[in-house]
Amino acid sequence: MSGTGHPDTWAVGERDTVISALDRAVARAPDKILLDFSGELYTYSQVDLLSTRMAHALASLGVEAGATVLTMLDNNIDAVVTWLAINKLCAVSVPINTALKGEFLRHQIADTGTRLVICEADYLQRIGAVAEQLPDVQHVLYRGQPASLPTLSLALSSLDEYRGDDDTPFSVKPDPGDLACLIYTSGTTGPSKGCMISYNFMCNLARLQLRAGPASENDITITPLPLFHMNALCVSIIASILVGARAAILPRFSVSNFWQEVERSGATIASILGGMGGLLAQAADNEAMLRCRGQIHTARGNPYTEETKKIWRDRFGTPLVGGNGYGLTEACVITSLAAGEYAAPGSSGKRIPDFDVRIVDDLDREVAANTAGEIVLRPLRPDIMFQGYWKRPEDSLKLMRNMWFHTGDIGKFDDEGFFYFVDRKKDYLRRRGENISSFEMEAAFAVHPALSEVAVHAVPSDKGEDDVKVTAVLREGATLSQEELFRWAADAVPYYALPRYIEFRTSLPKNPQGRVLKYQLRDEGKTATTWDLDDTDIRVAKR
Repeated sequence: MSGTGHPDTWAVGERDTVISALDRAVARAPDKILLDFSGELYTYSQVDLLSTRMAHALASLGVEAGATVLTMLDNNIDAVVTWLAINKLCAVSVPINTALKGEFLRHQIADTGTRLVICEADYLQRIGAVAEQLPDVQHVLYRGQPASLPTLSLALSSLDEYRGDDDTPFSVKPDPGDLACLIYTSGTTGPSKGCMISYNFMCNLARLQLRAGPASENDITITPLPLFHMNALCVSIIASILVGARAAILPRFSVSNFWQEVERSGATIASILGGMGGLLAQAADNEAMLRCRGQIHTARGNPYTEETKKIWRDRFGTPLVGGNGYGLTEACVITSLAAGEYAAPGSSGKRIPDFDVRIVDDLDREVAANTAGEIVLRPLRPDIMFQGYWKRPEDSLKLMRNMWFHTGDIGKFDDEGFFYFVDRKKDYLRRRGENISSFEMEAAFAVHPALSEVAVHAVPSDKGEDDVKVTAVLREGATLSQEELFRWAADAVPYYALPRYIEFRTSLPKNPQGRVLKYQLRDEGKTATTWDLDDTDIRVAKR
């Protein structure tokens, strides 16, 4: 397919729900292990039974089809059981980030309109701090033993009281197109929004991951990723259910303990983030890692650098590394490759038959191959992308200009149809007639040994267009001046991309997911501690 070619065939495709997939797996092999939580093993039939019992108990609290139930749980068996129990009631699961607090936490709980919250006992105090601003919440179920119970106007109960004992199967099953969950976006440009995700969306994502990295019933997928994200839910658990395999869920990511857990669990697939893969690639040898060489045949995740891929292949004996795909919460994934297909260096796969994906200019005109523009898309199958933003029809419609979903990302296709991510559109700078990718700039500055974190962003210029600012955090013990960094950059980035402004800070502003709040940095602009090239006698050579 050429860079500007696109599919145009509508088809229903395979349709499924996690509840139906679990039913099939239980019928096929009820005593097969589905989940491994640090050595605590649960069979398919046990997970099915536990979730059925809890579903009946939640129904006694008034949870019914279409109702939202918010969970704030760590990586443990109850995070899975509550999710399935909610969905067995055809209700809407809302797993939220366990790092949320204050206004971030209040906003997401209040936005869902949920009447029931299920959380770890350790998070009760945080919820209690915003409880007076949660008019819809009536009941909180807590997992574990709290150090003390906050005094709240709403009901508090132990989750242990609602594990249930009714084994009666549910005759009414959710439809693939029904709303299964809300996944909240990061909120880097404003309050986070709940993406409405169908059952089929989640199962389709799992199928696409199995296409990129096949698994069989004999595989064990290990992941330290949190169960409040789509990755762990779909790529590790649903994908395992679809093929009758096992998922080993770690409580968190640990470089020092990763290979010990791989050895203990017998894992054959690792589902991690590219950054985690890089940390493991650079870590020192340990005995468990050496014994496990060749055990992991697939390392899923994005983005892996070409260097990291090579290290995983050579050092760990993992032949398939990285997902070579691009997607976002609203539509995931839209470019990918089947296992074994050649991937052009730096690319993120090709268009897949599920989506029509194009690159357009600001007037929504499709651009030629090798030309960067905004990524727009529309599905070629029903129920494989989000159903809009929860309670925000205006925001949903705003992104559907000309009936194409506008991702807000910049990308391009080459002549062979390989896709390349360039930048977020709002972070894409234009200076003196030249386009500058903050993504590429940050990658360039990240190699400086004195910097631990860096954000490259625009500052409005009095000369029109943008000026470039680098806001960075120095490594502990490092000594570096802004001018020294600028002079170093002169050999690292094109002259037209050299920053006018440089500022060192002790930390960068971030949302609870750890993403830098660039809109805040842009709004702050030139501060009292910002170094300004225009205040120096340095002259930039155009070379």
